[in-house]
Amino acid sequence: MNIFKKIYCRIYQGIFKAMIGILPYRVPRLLQTDAELAQVLASADKRRALIVTDKSVHELGLCDGVKARLDEAAIAYEVYDGTVPNPTTDNVAEAVGVYRDRQCDCVIAVGGGSAMDCAKGVGACIARPNKTLSQMKGLLKVRKRLPLLIAIPTTAGTGSETTVAAVITDSETRHKYAINDFSLIPDYALLDSTLTLGLPPRVTAATGMDALTHAVEAYIGRSTTRETRANALNAAKIIFARLPQVYRDGTDAAARGDMLYASFLAGAAFTKSYVGYVHAIAHALGGKYNVAHGLANAVILPYVLKSYGKSAYARLNSMGAYAKLYDPDLPAQEGARLLIERVESMNRDMGIPEHLDCIAEADIPALAATAEKEANPLYPVPKLFTARQLEAIIRQVAGLD
Repeated sequence: MNIFKKIYCRIYQGIFKAMIGILPYRVPRLLQTDAELAQVLASADKRRALIVTDKSVHELGLCDGVKARLDEAAIAYEVYDGTVPNPTTDNVAEAVGVYRDRQCDCVIAVGGGSAMDCAKGVGACIARPNKTLSQMKGLLKVRKRLPLLIAIPTTAGTGSETTVAAVITDSETRHKYAINDFSLIPDYALLDSTLTLGLPPRVTAATGMDALTHAVEAYIGRSTTRETRANALNAAKIIFARLPQVYRDGTDAAARGDMLYASFLAGAAFTKSYVGYVHAIAHALGGKYNVAHGLANAVILPYVLKSYGKSAYARLNSMGAYAKLYDPDLPAQEGARLLIERVESMNRDMGIPEHLDCIAEADIPALAATAEKEANPLYPVPKLFTARQLEAIIRQVAGLD
């Protein structure tokens, strides 16, 4: 990367870091039961909710508790369950149509990150009826209050219940982009471990590694605060300890609850301190090949961490020591190596592949260009990469080098 672009990126990131303390970040209020959720809606005089979910979550009955409580409170609801992994502009448009046709006045997202991103997209379109989703992509293009939004995660991974972002895929071009605005932070988040007890091991693994990626990228970046560092460290410590447990025994409600809380902490960390090239590459792959986001992050993470080299040694070492993965007196390079090895061994033990075979070699330059455009100058990464350097990483992810 030429010196002028590098200076521009670091100045841009420095301005955002300086503004963290004055920007209107907020943390969603936590709810413990779906009865509390109904109480919140009743006290806000809400009459009809739009429940945004996907077919598998709906068919598994994970929305049933919410629907029962709404029935008891005499609050009507409509269900949109057409959300797909990597939600599309068509998904959002369909859900917005239901919201308007049925005169809904609030939104409840039930599911993983896709459902929550779709729900946020719905809220943005209701708040800004004269703007398209693509016109709201990037930073602070919504700037209007959304309808009351409650997020209920059924996976412990995305952290979307805490974040400013909605990631949407254009149905026609397959371009994947983020809408980032403080108004997209949900008003409430319901963390109910019973909703995650039936998750298949492969989903548990991918979403858990997604949460770990959030914690790691938020912690090693250059825009951290005391609060985000603490959240990221605590999230990583819980995930290293609990994810192998819930992968082996998905019925452990206490461990599932810990993972939900870790995901929440990691989301709170990265929504302020941002992510890095792992996410930029994962978004490019998700848009092109519809790769599940958590799976992509899990596979990409060790390759990017190794590529950062010494620029990330100190932070990776301190994270691993905090998580009690090794002796805290180890040299930074050795500790960083051991943390990356732990990531790789967790992936292997949970059946996550070492490479993503879907990547076509001919697509790599365009994928790298997309990732570079997303990351630079926004993401305050430990080390800046060019598109050519990202090509090399993607080749490793594809198993081509």
